[in-house]
Amino acid sequence: MSRCDKLKENFEGKRDYKSKMEDEILNTLDYSEDGLYSSFVSLGDSYSYLIDTRLNVFVGDSTNWAIAIERLGYDPRAGYIGLEIYYYGNCLSNLEKDNGSIVNSKVYSPLDLESFATTIDVDKLILDTVFWEVRGNKIEVSQNKQDYLSLGIEDDEFNTEGIRIEDAGRLLITKYENLFRATDQELYACIPQELNKILVLDEWYHKDFYMYYQPRFSESHFRKIYEENISSFNSVDQSYHDFVRNYKHKKMMDDKYNKEAWENDRPSSYETWQLIAKVIVNKDASYYKPTLPPNTHWRYWPESGAL
Repeated sequence: MSRCDKLKENFEGKRDYKSKMEDEILNTLDYSEDGLYSSFVSLGDSYSYLIDTRLNVFVGDSTNWAIAIERLGYDPRAGYIGLEIYYYGNCLSNLEKDNGSIVNSKVYSPLDLESFATTIDVDKLILDTVFWEVRGNKIEVSQNKQDYLSLGIEDDEFNTEGIRIEDAGRLLITKYENLFRATDQELYACIPQELNKILVLDEWYHKDFYMYYQPRFSESHFRKIYEENISSFNSVDQSYHDFVRNYKHKKMMDDKYNKEAWENDRPSSYETWQLIAKVIVNKDASYYKPTLPPNTHWRYWPESGAL
């Protein structure tokens, strides 16, 4: 084999390896939505008014990678502004479990909940509210409607009862961004410390991706089936996790809504996550060169908090 042929073979090998790793990253994101306990981040979550978002990408010296997506929102039922962090990756740890299934998110509150509760009346600011305490800092909360109008909130979105909580949050994060963002301690709660953050996005093109699953088997039932047929699963190198995931996915795809969601909205179907996969594989943020306009600002998700 000539030197040129060897170089070509080496190049093709690296390209195949990178392509395979990109597929694995996108596959992880696609299958993060299990219809129950693990999910792909929903900006339009109907139970929580969207306030802000951020996307963080991490890589290690080896093939380890992780993505942490921040969603700041106000849930009027829970009565607090929550910072949800959704974790994806091949080296995550410390994730909680519910009914034997992994939960890929954690919720933090940047605000002091006790003092915050004294400033709200369900979904509005109490009129004499002056401060919120955010990560130990007292920050002034505006009652001036002109401040909100300048933010792009229309005049007809106000009423005589006062300022809405989510709007107060949307204004404050423009002034105190770092206080409402996730800390490194929160981001690394489920990510190995040796991974480096190489890309941070405050806006990107996004599609919500949600699939329904009607439980048929309990975790113990799945485990029993797997153990009784372990030799067959081992012969095709299928882990317990893969078996459960594949079973659930097959059942979800029997539903028309789920099938359409999979075909149209799964992360691998559009450029945002395809580009981020390239960033991870090449460990180079310059690979993120989007052509689609960003849509993660709260203005694009009016259905959030609608229920």
